[in-house]
Amino acid sequence: MELPGLVVAIWMFVCFHAPVDGYPNGKVRKACTSMIPCHGSSPQLPPEHTITVNTTEFKSGDNIEVHLSGPDFEGFFIQARDAEHLDGPAVGSFMLVDRRLSQLLTCGRTKNSAVSHTSKTKKKHIKVYWIAPGDAPKHVQFLATVVKKYRTFWVKIPGPVVSQPDVLSPTTPLHATSEVMSTSYPVSYLSKPFSALGCGSMKFCIRNPSNCDPGSASCFFLSFQKEESSVFIEMSGPSEGYLAFALSHDQWMGGDDAYLCVNEDHRVHVCTAHLKGRSRPLLDSENALEDVSWRLVDGILQCSFRRSIRLSAYKERFNLDGIYYIFLADGEASQGGLIYKHHRQPLITDGPYNVTGPPQDIGGSRSPRLIRAHGALMFVAWITTVSIGVIVARFFKPVWAHSLLFGKEMWFQVHRMLMLTTVMLTSISFVLPFIYRGGWSQQAGFHPYLGCAVMALTIFQPLMAGFRPSRHAPRRQLFNWFHWSTGTTARILAVVTMFLGMDLPALDLPDPWDTYTMIGFVAWHVGIDVLLEIHSYCLIRKVEVIEDDRVQILQSLTSAEAEGHLFKQVVLTIYVCGNIVFLIAFLLAINKI
Repeated sequence: MELPGLVVAIWMFVCFHAPVDGYPNGKVRKACTSMIPCHGSSPQLPPEHTITVNTTEFKSGDNIEVHLSGPDFEGFFIQARDAEHLDGPAVGSFMLVDRRLSQLLTCGRTKNSAVSHTSKTKKKHIKVYWIAPGDAPKHVQFLATVVKKYRTFWVKIPGPVVSQPDVLSPTTPLHATSEVMSTSYPVSYLSKPFSALGCGSMKFCIRNPSNCDPGSASCFFLSFQKEESSVFIEMSGPSEGYLAFALSHDQWMGGDDAYLCVNEDHRVHVCTAHLKGRSRPLLDSENALEDVSWRLVDGILQCSFRRSIRLSAYKERFNLDGIYYIFLADGEASQGGLIYKHHRQPLITDGPYNVTGPPQDIGGSRSPRLIRAHGALMFVAWITTVSIGVIVARFFKPVWAHSLLFGKEMWFQVHRMLMLTTVMLTSISFVLPFIYRGGWSQQAGFHPYLGCAVMALTIFQPLMAGFRPSRHAPRRQLFNWFHWSTGTTARILAVVTMFLGMDLPALDLPDPWDTYTMIGFVAWHVGIDVLLEIHSYCLIRKVEVIEDDRVQILQSLTSAEAEGHLFKQVVLTIYVCGNIVFLIAFLLAINKI
């Protein structure tokens, strides 16, 4: 059973679906310095697109016509720089010709010093004007980054060099950008699956399920092996899309150091990223990974790489000798390498760990403890105590009419005890998600809204019972209807709320087992209720027949009632046992036993 909106909810986008930095609207100021799109792959060589100008000389204030042309492309980014210092800032400013296709950006302190696309609409030609500044260098070269599609792009395509009058051309023209090539890394293919040998003795391992074999079709595996000044990392799991792990200072997404292995057209791309809140990851323009290898066989994605323990040149990379919670997630990816929100809760370690410390072999959980406790208490309350309490009040008044418990009728005491237990369990369970989330959850759909309604009715019901009129009071019948309708509404809403809650990723119940089991419980409860109703009707009719025939023999009436009471007690025993079986099944599923 899927929640509308959760099936298509997108949590994890790679930061680019179009051009530089993945913004289809072209507002890519983050790429002002490197001009590199962080698509997790290497740029193409040689370029297919060309830059041309209408002159080779300029003086202050001149307008130079600049053309970018070539096969269809979606995104672009154009700058002019000092030809003798191409790592320097953008030079001069631009003027647009067609505002539908291009827009001005400000890089550094120079206004309108770059031009980019406005949308990912395919184009073959772009025309703009460059305005020479008063403090222009002697030689200026035009550079362009062009994105044909997500994984196909060229960075810093060299264009013509224009010079001020009476100045010699630069002695070292740009033929290829060494900066671009430095962002790529050698990639090799793994010949065999990873091994858990050495976990806990030579390397730090995380496995789910616990102690699983990394070569199996259901094992998620992450290992860290410390070397002299670096750490060798292995990650594998059943995924046709992507695998990712992140280092975090807490158990919440946001401000985290992430590493992704993405399957694109049966090739795996490895990249680093920074997570900000629950938004799409921000991939790095430069990659700090070495010795990258991968393998994709029988639906199992594996990748390995090496990175230095400390990377002072990369601000978003954490030092690996720190203490962190570790997240491990998987999900789907499109053919273009675009990754989507993971369809289930990431695996999170139970505590923070130092992956370069003493080797350990640990597991993790996809369901936080407080959320598991929330689900368990709600199942106890609404599968056992409420259901049994309602059956007792509805059908056992005549059975236990003459039996007393603590000075009052037994059926009433049992009913009251079960209902007060329900109020206590529901109240405790109700606050646990708020403690875990630190507030209201925006990701849980209608579940929290219906949960609040159930909680309100749960509190209202015993308060109303405290003002119950005496048995023969004129308003007793009205109270009975209100009491019944409030309780019935609460039970119906509770069942709907549990159906919705079982499909939330945080609880991580097996699907569709959870839905079918809940349907089975509802059918079980309704079936027992209908059976007792039919039995009560038949018993009443039997007594009426005895009275109509004027055979009012006390022994006959007593015998009929005794048979009915015995039947109800047998049915109640079976019902309680059945409810306990359903409850145990849910509790085992929640705790993954």
